[in-house]
Amino acid sequence: MARAKKEKVQYVCQSCGFISPRWLGRCSECGAWNSMVEEVVPGKTATTATKRVSSAKPMALSAIQAEADDRFPCRSAEFRRVLGGGIVRGSLVLIGGDPGIGKSTLLLQEGAWLAGQGISTLYVSGEESLSQTKMRAQRLGITDQHLLLLAETNLESVLDVVAQHDPQVLIIDSIQTLYSSDLESAPGSISQVRESANRFLQLAKTKNIPVLMIGHVTKEGYLAGPKALEHTVDTLLLFEGDRNHFFRILRAAKNRFGSTNEIGVFEMTENGLADVSNPSEMFLAQRSTDAPGSVVVSILEGTRPLLLEVQALVSPSNYGLPQRSATGIDPKRLAMLLAVLEKRDGLRIGTFDVFVNAVGGVRIDETAADLGIAAAIASSLRNQEIPPDTVIIGEVGLTGEIRPVAHIERRIVEAEKLGFSAAVVPKANMRNLKIKTKLKLHSVEKLSQAIQLFIQ
Repeated sequence: MARAKKEKVQYVCQSCGFISPRWLGRCSECGAWNSMVEEVVPGKTATTATKRVSSAKPMALSAIQAEADDRFPCRSAEFRRVLGGGIVRGSLVLIGGDPGIGKSTLLLQEGAWLAGQGISTLYVSGEESLSQTKMRAQRLGITDQHLLLLAETNLESVLDVVAQHDPQVLIIDSIQTLYSSDLESAPGSISQVRESANRFLQLAKTKNIPVLMIGHVTKEGYLAGPKALEHTVDTLLLFEGDRNHFFRILRAAKNRFGSTNEIGVFEMTENGLADVSNPSEMFLAQRSTDAPGSVVVSILEGTRPLLLEVQALVSPSNYGLPQRSATGIDPKRLAMLLAVLEKRDGLRIGTFDVFVNAVGGVRIDETAADLGIAAAIASSLRNQEIPPDTVIIGEVGLTGEIRPVAHIERRIVEAEKLGFSAAVVPKANMRNLKIKTKLKLHSVEKLSQAIQLFIQ
């Protein structure tokens, strides 16, 4: 009796996609523990070599005409801003974020609005039944009856429904729940996610249908599944912010049809996500104006200046090793600022615990907030308030110098619009200042000068 042919297996890392012929406790590529999952290698089928004749012909760039209506509109102005002006036809968009942050809410609102505008939209839910999706829509106040809903996790079934109904927009919630019958691996595995993404990419390009997909993230904040998924899509949008806060920030990590510097700001309400047209005013609404350690800084997100509150708390340490905690700020940047304050300005912080927080769940990546963070730390250490009507702008160098920042005019105009009366700016920016302002500008070129303006 002939023996059954043994199936060939391989072990694939679910974090980075590394393939190993044997199981490993730790991935040798990305270092993730217990991420290797056994998958069956599909057998090769015998094929006959045939001569292929392609009908595709190259065209000159000047001969290609761009369509004027190559984008669908969006319900949310913030969503439209991040996408670069609307949903591009034939694009593959991936939206990631923590559980409960608003990914499904945003796409359900957008899908219902598009359907109400006469744009055929199919919403595929792999995590909820049709009745559960209906309940969520009622809770969000969505009453449009034109949105098509499908509760399905089989990839081939979803593609069959798309072929039958031919929607103009397809929404997938979520890509990790789909599986292909051609693969033996479990739903959510790296091979299933990659196969599903490639099939939807082919659908988007051949049928000119925009496909909006929701992707899960890991506890470290990275997109779950293979890194190749991020390279497959045209646009990668990431939701940021604490789900326990009201504010959400949608940031473009990759966008082939727009800028990656733009962000969208939303507020989570009882009726879903609402646009925040003036984020600076919202972020400063609950600010305490009579507490040491509170400073307003100006950061630039794309073309939009944002005024944010930075809070610092410096207290004597009860342990041998002082704590350094940063929320919304790079801990390495905080360590550098503390070293500059101690070395260049003589502030003895080595025996104190230092806690710094960017209020509102926003993450500050721009160095223009350096001077404000340093001033907040010095204010808390000396227990002296900084005037609440002053915004502080500037980058701090290792020698204590204040470096110029980009687009200083936009930051000043935003501060003046919100009622601030003074601003601390780098002296180098004053030389090329092209606007007239009512703000009282304090130009500084050393960190010690900025500290001495308010703290004795």
